Amino acid sequence: MNKDNIAVGLDIGTTKIVAMIGKKNEYGKLEILGVGKSKSLGVHRGVVNNITQTIQSIQQAILEAENNSGYKINDVVVGIAGQHIRSIQHSDYVSRPNAEEVIGDADIDALIGQVHKLAMLPGEEIIHVLPQEFKIDGQAEIKEPIGMYGGRLESSFHVVVGQAASIRNLGRCVKSAGLELSGLTLEPLASADAVLSQEEKEAGVALIDIGGGTTDLAIFKDGIIRHTAVIPFGGNVITEDIKEGCSIIEKQAELLKVRFGSAWPGENKDNEIVSIPGLRGREPKEISLKNLSKIIHARVVEIIEQVYAEIKIYGHEDPKKKLIAGIVLTGGGAELKHIKQLVEYITGMDTRIGYPNEHLAGNSDEELSSPLYATAVGLVMNSVRNNTKSATPLVEMKKEEPVAVAVEPVAEEPTLVAEKEVEKTEESTGDRIKKSFFDKYIEKIKEFLDNAE
Repeated sequence: MNKDNIAVGLDIGTTKIVAMIGKKNEYGKLEILGVGKSKSLGVHRGVVNNITQTIQSIQQAILEAENNSGYKINDVVVGIAGQHIRSIQHSDYVSRPNAEEVIGDADIDALIGQVHKLAMLPGEEIIHVLPQEFKIDGQAEIKEPIGMYGGRLESSFHVVVGQAASIRNLGRCVKSAGLELSGLTLEPLASADAVLSQEEKEAGVALIDIGGGTTDLAIFKDGIIRHTAVIPFGGNVITEDIKEGCSIIEKQAELLKVRFGSAWPGENKDNEIVSIPGLRGREPKEISLKNLSKIIHARVVEIIEQVYAEIKIYGHEDPKKKLIAGIVLTGGGAELKHIKQLVEYITGMDTRIGYPNEHLAGNSDEELSSPLYATAVGLVMNSVRNNTKSATPLVEMKKEEPVAVAVEPVAEEPTLVAEKEVEKTEESTGDRIKKSFFDKYIEKIKEFLDNAE
């Protein structure tokens, strides 16, 4: 097996932590070698709030992935999200001393270097510098400046910023779990890699990733990232509303949402009832599915309206910024019944559910094509892509005997009774810029963690 092609993505979410090992096969598709999943106990709205619990959850997911694949994981690419993430648009330029020489990587690096000098708010750091169009001597709309002549090199950038403390806490958890952090990627960008086609990115599309703690937005137009945002609400607040509205425990509320929940109350008839087992011998509780849907509907509308407000900030009503491909929903929240219809109703935009199966090898487990795993698949794809020209493997693995994992006994789930009527492209300048920036940024985090010890 070509070790250079093996990569690991680690999706540290609010609800779950997923470790996924994969490699590209001879057809350019992603072959998943092993997956590990654990309940995320120390993360709230995408931000680590309990280091010890997060480390344990990471270790459990990693062990499961190692057992499933038979390989030892050393390095991971981690997805980052959370309510502390924000993005800004910025333009900058450099004047070249010799306009008779062609533009090279050094000129691009000099331009990027100036973006790094941007004054951030106290406690903030740049996570991504994503290039958009370049200008050379006033000539606009240049996507690939390498090899061209010119004296003034200018570019617009999409800069993603986050709280330094939150980023370092994430790095500390990964390192304390016995892993090396070899890359950081904004989660909506990873999800976009997994579920969007190049044609959609060219036409204009808004990706909405509804996770447990946050809802992430990434807007693409003309093949370029135009806008990103993180809404600090997700599936967990829907579960919390059900718990409060129906006076049941959280586990039962989550089961109700997943099995019988709908974002569209009109789909349920008044005589559809779910029976919830009572606690400690108490009488069962009967809940109307119509009332359940009304609770879910109210919260989902609130989340989608906040996302739509961000799409309006981007300016999608401008003919030049029109999102022809509409909206793509992914993440665990995209599995909620009738959410597609509700999003279309609120936004008036074409909507589809995004599945990562387009990039997966034909023999992949069917479960992996769920929107739930979109971010993890995208992280592995990002990891493989960034490693293709690396001299040392991104993830060094060796065969070993399966490790026994101690798993807590799972409590018996309450039973619910329903009376229901029932392509691979050449590496662009943007990719090279992102890689060089990732390398520098990861080195900075590693240096900080080493000094902290």
